[in-house]
Amino acid sequence: MPNLLILGAGGFGRMIYENVQSTRQFDKIAMLDDAAKGLEVIGKLVDYTALREEYPCAVAAFGNNKLRVQWVDRLLEAGFVVPTIIHPSAVVSPSAVIGAGSFVMQRAVVNTHTVLGKGCLVNCGAIIDHDTTVGDGAHISLGSVVKANCQIEPGRKVEAGEVIFAQRRVIDGVDSRELQDALYAFGFGNQCSYVKPFGAGHINETYAVYMPGEEGDELRYVLQRVNTHVFKNPREVMQNIFGVTEYLRTVIRAEGGDPDRETLSYIKTKGGENYYQDTRGLPWRCYNYISDSVCYQGVETPEQFYQSARSFGNFLKQLDGYPIETLHETIPKFHDTENRLRAFKRAVQRDVKNRVRTCKKEIDFVLERAADCSVLMDGLRSGKLPLRVTHNDTKLNNILFDAKTGKGMCIIDLDTIMPGLALNDFGDSIRFGATRAAEDEPDVSKVHFELDLFEAYTKGYLETAGDVLTDAEKEYLPWGAKIITLECGMRFLTDYLQGDVYFKTQYPHHNLVRCRTQFKLVAEMEEHFDEMKAIVKKYSEMPGGEAK
Repeated sequence: MPNLLILGAGGFGRMIYENVQSTRQFDKIAMLDDAAKGLEVIGKLVDYTALREEYPCAVAAFGNNKLRVQWVDRLLEAGFVVPTIIHPSAVVSPSAVIGAGSFVMQRAVVNTHTVLGKGCLVNCGAIIDHDTTVGDGAHISLGSVVKANCQIEPGRKVEAGEVIFAQRRVIDGVDSRELQDALYAFGFGNQCSYVKPFGAGHINETYAVYMPGEEGDELRYVLQRVNTHVFKNPREVMQNIFGVTEYLRTVIRAEGGDPDRETLSYIKTKGGENYYQDTRGLPWRCYNYISDSVCYQGVETPEQFYQSARSFGNFLKQLDGYPIETLHETIPKFHDTENRLRAFKRAVQRDVKNRVRTCKKEIDFVLERAADCSVLMDGLRSGKLPLRVTHNDTKLNNILFDAKTGKGMCIIDLDTIMPGLALNDFGDSIRFGATRAAEDEPDVSKVHFELDLFEAYTKGYLETAGDVLTDAEKEYLPWGAKIITLECGMRFLTDYLQGDVYFKTQYPHHNLVRCRTQFKLVAEMEEHFDEMKAIVKKYSEMPGGEAK
């Protein structure tokens, strides 16, 4: 074992001498001091260089923080090995990093991922909690406590018995106290590199959270403030989401898939809650970002639409065994088309904005199809159509596609997960994607129901969901497309009559334009209804489309 030279033979030096003896790390121990005498003191401080050959290891045992660090530097420059001295009774995490010439005294605790600089002193009974950084030469005094995620400045003395709490960092991109509070609530505040607005959604306030990585900052998490005007009971929304995503992880793992990429992984707060509520009473939630993924705002190719159908169909299939009775109806009567019809008739009767005169043709279009609004509801009431776990917002931009393979990978935007009809989800996808026109195309001559896109989607949907759908559900798929498109157009028209109070608009007749595109699609679906039924029958009879 090597020999050790202790510089400083005062009271603190004598403590280090005893500590070193108890560690049994060194063969011979000697001391240097300009004033103190004793058998162990073999010279003055200036003699340290002359003794390096005999004593290759040396420490600076000075109570003064500045002097201790200065001597550590001088010893290192002179070629000494400057060890750390840790008393056997101290508890030091194996992940802690302790700099040259630091001392951890009796019964001190240095916790996980703590970093001590050079020449630090952690005195008897002091506690430094996890993820804390202590600067060069700092002294954590007797019985003091430094809590997690603290930054102790170089040379600072934390007084005996003092408790130090973490101070919040300035994080780039954080422009409100609510956002800062949310980052700390989910445990990201002390490591986060920066945040910035994220995504193209219009309901929730969404941020990308960047964390330090091996090759620079990496997008790791998505943080959202939930819109309580739309989702009035965030507790129930988040209970649904956690229940469904945790169930999906089990199913995906059993299928040999990757649950970290094929479903969203929501994160609980440090207090174990499903969401965080800020000082204004608004809820925040957080989930892992899935890398190498892409989201499309509109259908670009039939293959892309086909892949989206496989994704939504697989989503339905994977949740076939989920205990539906545990789900909350977070937006009551969301796809109750009969209730939507009643709201529409009430808006016509009241005519609060004197707009009925501008849309009589569209009003008649709905009233002529009033009986259609009961088709799916009658099937549900009779038991012909079963309730399932449904997404209820099955637009293309609610799927993450694998950026490398182009295949649908993960269903997102799970706020509207509720009990519902599979036909609603199928119909909403067709309404959105089986046309090449925009939802608010003012020239309805450009709006067409594209049968080839309907076929691409039906094929993909039945390939994945066909094994769990009943014969009746398959038979009613064309009705699902028509009814949900009619319902959506009716909702646009109702909002127009009420003065545009629900949907965001960019000009006075925006909702009326939207309703006309939907009604044009409904009219063309009616023209092609027999062909739609034939397509469904064709793919229902193929492997994967066989009913239970």
